[in-house]
Amino acid sequence: MKTIHEQKQLQENAITVVVCSKKSDNKRRKIDEIEKLSTTAGLKVVDNFFQNIKEFNRSTVIGSGKVEEIKNYISSSEIQINVVVVDYPLTGSQVKNLEDALGVKVIDRVGLIIDIFAQGAQSREAKLQVKLAQDLYLLPRLSQMQGSSGRFGGVGVGMRGPGESKLELNRRVLEKEIDSLKKQIEKIKNQRQISRRERLSSSLPKIALVGYTNSGKSSLLNLLTKENIYAEDKYFATLDTTSRKLYLGEGNYALLTDTVGFISDLPHQLVDAFSSTLEEATDADLLIHVVDVSLQQQEENKKEYEVNIEITDKLLNEIGATKKRLVVLNKCDKINGPLEIKNNQILISTKTGVGIEKLIDAIKIMIEK
Repeated sequence: MKTIHEQKQLQENAITVVVCSKKSDNKRRKIDEIEKLSTTAGLKVVDNFFQNIKEFNRSTVIGSGKVEEIKNYISSSEIQINVVVVDYPLTGSQVKNLEDALGVKVIDRVGLIIDIFAQGAQSREAKLQVKLAQDLYLLPRLSQMQGSSGRFGGVGVGMRGPGESKLELNRRVLEKEIDSLKKQIEKIKNQRQISRRERLSSSLPKIALVGYTNSGKSSLLNLLTKENIYAEDKYFATLDTTSRKLYLGEGNYALLTDTVGFISDLPHQLVDAFSSTLEEATDADLLIHVVDVSLQQQEENKKEYEVNIEITDKLLNEIGATKKRLVVLNKCDKINGPLEIKNNQILISTKTGVGIEKLIDAIKIMIEK
């Protein structure tokens, strides 16, 4: 007989539902991304559903016919389906309506990403930031979510919190907690500003690693600084800002900082919550934009890695990051055919070490400009 702890650790089976509402939406990319996010959250994706939508169903987002199709799949599946992940932001009432219709737990894209952050937060600040994002996500959904989590066991994806804290579905308690979290975060932020000013006043050049999540930023930090910072092949493996000294030869050093990974349609709750890690990008003298160049699938007239570059560049420009950037095309060991390398791009592999010396030389030149 399994213990309660073991039951909580059982992997949940999920199906994903991708919603495309714009002509520019790429079906394959969206399916791949929500599947990777679901896997990172600890779910086992059994199948994927898809719907193009011109007019949204206000009660469930997806059409009634698609809801019925998914319901029939769940009821007839030989594998027990525990979760339906909808790749779209849902209101509390839409979540409740879908759960009532399908008879299983429903989580939207925003809730899924927050859950991944909740699992990955390590430092006190990161845990506070995730809890704040979680509470801000829950607050407008409280009236519809009351009792919802209890129907499906109250554990697993979408039910977790930093430090194993129980999600509190009480408006007054939640509002009080949000106020407390904001004050705690502000206090930590002020302390961090002092240490940042000390770093900025030093003579060391500041370099920030930025890029799409899972592009290999942490692996590159480890390779360049000969450190052993946690790095894993999954989305948002690194949530906390990490800084290390980078030796550039002849007694010269730079301060190299890893930042949280970017992703398309990052929930605004998390953009606000993790603005602290992005501050490093605005203060940096140089940005090293790490790109997974092995993402070669064609999306209209562009390859997937090129789309990722555009998404990251857009976010960097929005936060006022320096234009002094070096694009590092990582994972070249997975490429067989020829590649077009632009002027500010360097081809490397953190796995094999190819291109690392050339990268260090390029960093020296960029810093001296």
